Amino acid sequence: MADSPNPTPGLRRRLASMTYEALLLLGVLSVTFLLPNMALGMAFAITLPGWLLVLHIALVLGVYFVWYWHHGGQTLAMQTWKLRISTPNGTPPSLKQLLVRYLLAWPSIIYLGAGLLWALFDRNRQFLHDRLAGTTIVFTEKPRK
Repeated sequence: MADSPNPTPGLRRRLASMTYEALLLLGVLSVTFLLPNMALGMAFAITLPGWLLVLHIALVLGVYFVWYWHHGGQTLAMQTWKLRISTPNGTPPSLKQLLVRYLLAWPSIIYLGAGLLWALFDRNRQFLHDRLAGTTIVFTEKPRK
């Protein structure tokens, strides 16, 4: 963006970061979702209903993303790819913006990636959930020429 202190990374870099994030989330969900549910099943023969399992995953991922975005503006994968969440004017997003971004990212990705494809037509190449939440993804440092 023209008024942002750091340039916007390309779509390929942001998608690569998302792919790496998906791999890291396998570990996060193994510890915070799989192990507790296996323990319940093995120790007490309890299987939680499907809606509760989906809610559990959404809450675990919500805490993971919002906490990392709020404390430093980047998740582990974003650190690797030198990306950070910001507002268009370069300030850190509010907690409300981060929650809105997280909630809007679900339909943005689930509906055949329509919110990601939005970046192909957006004037600033932003994902739909970023556009609606008032956030943007920028480089953590200016790229070398």
